[in-house]
Amino acid sequence: MDLHVRYEGDDDPDKCTARKLARFDLAELHRSDRATPFGVVLNPHAERALSPADAAESNALVALDCSWESAGEARFSLPGEHRALPYLVAANPVNFGRPMRLTTVEALAAALRIFGEAEHAERILAKFTWGETFLEMNEEPLRRYSECADSSEVVAVQGEYLDR
Repeated sequence: MDLHVRYEGDDDPDKCTARKLARFDLAELHRSDRATPFGVVLNPHAERALSPADAAESNALVALDCSWESAGEARFSLPGEHRALPYLVAANPVNFGRPMRLTTVEALAAALRIFGEAEHAERILAKFTWGETFLEMNEEPLRRYSECADSSEVVAVQGEYLDR
């Protein structure tokens, strides 16, 4: 699966996980919506949850890299099939332990893991000292989400974590 990032450039460049992925040729950055390829777009405002069934939609996985403060719904005008990641907990140093406050690399790795591409997820997270921690902290939910047939099953599993 090809990884693409619609890059806004409004975060600290030294802490930007998308830029680091691009430096290692693990993802391609795009500076405009038009330049960003059609794919499965990770969008926290999407109406459907990401599921393994979405892997067949495209060979491109697209994330928007921007500040959480500016990640409003209007920013997600990218072409593609928009899907929201289910409940996961961040392991990055800025938002450690906070649910749903993932970095771009965490979001991409989670999607890859849900799509059954565990080795690809591990490879992109290996560039970050806390990368393995993300997979360890979310091991059970990621495994369970990856075993779901569709979005409705993912939402049902997510509900179990939200009810805790």
